[in-house]
Amino acid sequence: MNLSSEQPQIIVVGSSSIDLVLETNKLPLPNETVLAVNSDSYFGGKGANQAVGTARLGASVYFIGCVGMDPLGQQIMRNLVSEGVNVGFVHETDKESTGTAYVTTSHGNAAIVVVPAANNYLNKAHIDEADRYFLTADLVLVQLEVSMEVVEYTVKKAKKYGKKVGLYASPAMKVSEEIIENVDFIVAKSSELYIIFGEEKREEVLKKYFNKVFVRDDTNSTIYFDGTEMKYYRNDKDEMVYKMGMGDAFTSGFAIALCHGNSIEECVKFGNEVSSRVSGGKGSQTGLPKISDFFS
Repeated sequence: MNLSSEQPQIIVVGSSSIDLVLETNKLPLPNETVLAVNSDSYFGGKGANQAVGTARLGASVYFIGCVGMDPLGQQIMRNLVSEGVNVGFVHETDKESTGTAYVTTSHGNAAIVVVPAANNYLNKAHIDEADRYFLTADLVLVQLEVSMEVVEYTVKKAKKYGKKVGLYASPAMKVSEEIIENVDFIVAKSSELYIIFGEEKREEVLKKYFNKVFVRDDTNSTIYFDGTEMKYYRNDKDEMVYKMGMGDAFTSGFAIALCHGNSIEECVKFGNEVSSRVSGGKGSQTGLPKISDFFS
């Protein structure tokens, strides 16, 4: 993969949270009580994960999000600053607490409940405040843990200025045709395509949106259609115990490679490599690699 001497300028619009993780010997069934063998908290939220992921990979990153006026919000802000992310457009609200996610994980599988809270208060006016930075950005990243209104508005603004846009379509929900047409790439989970695109089969979706839709699964494999044939890449460790944040990591790696002018094939390979490394650390951000890790 080629890396130019230029530092990519990336705007990430999305969520931030504190992830409360419970490790158990099995995932509880409905009405079943299980004992946790360990509990801990980590920094998370798909937007914050991608902001940290791209910053560690050498980008200059502005994060646009919303936290509560509480200790958790301050922790998130300090963490982003320590990671080199510009938080000048992270807004604080007194109407809701900072977002959280409750994760029960067992042997690589997880059940996750996200409480958006303050993330729901991110609005179009917040996006407009960063207008001049959209002018100089190379790429804008969005996910679906903030309102669809904000996602749509962000995509429109980015395309107004002729910027590349990447969408990690998670948590899965129906996405308008306008968003699909205006973004440059979409990352989606294989089990959720029907939610995002309707009832079309995977092959039909990939062929319709060739070199645009990249489908991922839990084995760290990525499949897409290049206009001629289906392409499939898999890069997994012998044992991937911690799978949280792998989609965000892939998106971060893909975005960085794209900003440096690499081919779609190289972008996918780099995204897979970044995602693979995340599985070695607990939490969505802990294992995110730095760009220096690839040249040591």
